[in-house]
Amino acid sequence: MTDFSYKPTLTGELVVLRPLGEQDFPMMKAAMDDPEVAKLTGSHGTISDEKALEWLRTRKDQPDRLDLAIVDKASGEAVGEVVLNEYDPDNRSCNFRILIGPAGRNRGLGTEATRLIVGYGIERLGLHRISLGVYAFNPRAQRAYEKAGFVVEGRLRDELYWDGEWVDSIVMSVLETEWPVSSPM
Repeated sequence: MTDFSYKPTLTGELVVLRPLGEQDFPMMKAAMDDPEVAKLTGSHGTISDEKALEWLRTRKDQPDRLDLAIVDKASGEAVGEVVLNEYDPDNRSCNFRILIGPAGRNRGLGTEATRLIVGYGIERLGLHRISLGVYAFNPRAQRAYEKAGFVVEGRLRDELYWDGEWVDSIVMSVLETEWPVSSPM
């Protein structure tokens, strides 16, 4: 693997992951306007619609990251995104992040989307390590990541200041030697 230029479509039982694009603006706007999404992603402030649209337009052209929309197979609607970014080719590693909007919560879509993109990263792209950070006030996400094979590595203390309180970030990763995950979704 030399980069993330190829943008695949990955299909599971509950979701389809497809390249993120301009057509996903309504879903991303709804997600970013949701107070729970803002909190769980640690997003302070807003960005203009114009900047958001331009960002979405450029996702297909990024060789150093893979941005895929999460499409709920039951409704056919995009409900979030999964991203592999911060690619380090020398160490065959990258970062993972996910965003699920209100329409996609509590149905296992995020867990399946996570497993699909991690499987793609390890099995098809040859990644050795995929890491992430999850805020301590989001145990639901931590459980979903553990179901997908991620293991807690440590804690970044007081990484986020939210609503007058400091919040730790929990660092997790999955290694190619731990994949595939045998635990049930």
